[in-house]
Amino acid sequence: MVEKSRPVLVLAYPEPADARALVVVAPLTSQIRGLRGEVPLGKPRWLPKVSAVNVQGLASFDSSKLTRQLGTLSAQQYGAVKAALRELLRL
Repeated sequence: MVEKSRPVLVLAYPEPADARALVVVAPLTSQIRGLRGEVPLGKPRWLPKVSAVNVQGLASFDSSKLTRQLGTLSAQQYGAVKAALRELLRL
């Protein structure tokens, strides 16, 4: 079975001293519902559609599954993602 590739925001990348080589990511989605946990990105030039970061979809997987970097978020967008994560996790 072939897995569909999905754009993600890398939130944590493993350090050499980490127990496992896992990246922590939040998926990007174009299915925007305006729900808690969605951080709107607009239409970045490196994505085909208006998109959002879904901080409720946090996942971790082996870093070898990352294939390429599509782009980067602005400082303002990344700040909004961090705020959404703090709210979601009640930090």
